[in-house]
Amino acid sequence: MIRRRTPKPRSHERQLARKYSLRRRKNVGARLCLGTLFALALAAPSPAFAKTPQATEIQTYPERPTPSQSALPGSPPKQRPVPEAPKTEQYTLSQDRYEKAIAYSRAEYVLYFVSYILDVVVLILLLRLGIAARLRDFAESVRGNRWLQGFVFVPLLIGILDLCNLPVHLYGHSLSLRYEQSVQGWGSWFWDWSKSELLGIAFALVLVLILFAVMRWSPRRWWFFFWLAALPILLFVFFISPWFIDPLFNTFQPLDTKYPALADQMERVIQRTGLDIPKDRMFLMEASRKTNDLNAYVTGFGASKRVVVWDTTIQKLTTDETLFIFGHEAGHYVLAHVRNGFLFFSAMLLVALYLLYRGLHWALGCWSEPWRIYGPEDWASLAVLLLLLQVMVFFAMPIANGFSRAQEHAADIYGLEVIHGIVPNAAEVAAHSFQVLGEVGLADPNPPPLITFWLYSHPPLAERLVFAHTYDPWSKGEQPKYVKPR
Repeated sequence: MIRRRTPKPRSHERQLARKYSLRRRKNVGARLCLGTLFALALAAPSPAFAKTPQATEIQTYPERPTPSQSALPGSPPKQRPVPEAPKTEQYTLSQDRYEKAIAYSRAEYVLYFVSYILDVVVLILLLRLGIAARLRDFAESVRGNRWLQGFVFVPLLIGILDLCNLPVHLYGHSLSLRYEQSVQGWGSWFWDWSKSELLGIAFALVLVLILFAVMRWSPRRWWFFFWLAALPILLFVFFISPWFIDPLFNTFQPLDTKYPALADQMERVIQRTGLDIPKDRMFLMEASRKTNDLNAYVTGFGASKRVVVWDTTIQKLTTDETLFIFGHEAGHYVLAHVRNGFLFFSAMLLVALYLLYRGLHWALGCWSEPWRIYGPEDWASLAVLLLLLQVMVFFAMPIANGFSRAQEHAADIYGLEVIHGIVPNAAEVAAHSFQVLGEVGLADPNPPPLITFWLYSHPPLAERLVFAHTYDPWSKGEQPKYVKPR
């Protein structure tokens, strides 16, 4: 098989990769209300790993000869050479998968930017053509009560925006099918998209009604009071997601029922982390019905905290490699990334809301007459807020993703340390898991620096692999960074 060796990462030896996380699945309803859901999504530990069933075959280590195998011809049994598994020092791909990885990654990068540009263009047209004002007039003609008007206006506006963006989502799914990243049929995909739309609209409706109520109550301080109101909503959604939202899109069952041995091994890692997650909170997700991705993660908090392992991960990775992936995700909780991320993005949200307050008054001062918007409390001003939000979120992405990459790097270190002593040759196990993830997921071998800076919520995979292969404080007589020996 032809193999192409990817160049060594220019930046040190950091490690892991994976495609930028914020890609096709966003809709206007979910981004609505001044980035609150954006803050929620980035405050939570993002799934760091992914990809696999029905994808092309993965490169694997050559099988080691067993004791029952005959010796090589002409060699006494005791002198028979036993081939060693090659070390995974760099992220390498076959020629075919290398070309696919480049083509798929570049297509996704373009799609990401096209999606944002399309949203901005549609919002500008809705304002300049007076469509947002007409939607407001229609809502006011249908309902006399101001708050009931919101139940008409908000779904109409969000529905129009999401329908305009639907072609981008359709093309994104067709790409994932073409490059074997998805196995989900179009009927199932449309049903998931519809459920996502309904949830997004319902969530947006609640936030918009609160926003406009606060605007009327405090015209000069609404940005601050809405921030105070949004934070507990975000926490509540994150808390209930494992119970009520996740099961709408995937099927879960107790991990111990089908894979008791894996549950026992994961319990060993959990004991070392100090997390309180009993076996009845370990779940298997039937991801293979829809995707070829691999993943394992910890989600929720308090009573809703749980471990989730995708069945695709078990099919394509070894138990040791699955433990490393789980150790990475557990690191997000042990290292307080959930709390720190929430605080960081809460601060970003507060700044964003203040800038939106200033930007709204500036925009209405310039264009309120041609847009037929009569003030900040006009329902049609929501389109202005969304337009400003689109611009702000786009330019905030490098800051948010830079923060996320730092957390992901720390979680990689934690994952390596927490399985040390539990998994033999932990560094090679981690490095090979990245190799498999990259091959199945068609991870970009050499993403452009600007793309990494702007879009990647995780360090590029080739860097993560090299870091995992070389991280070894124990052999140097150094103390591990996070998991201290007992």
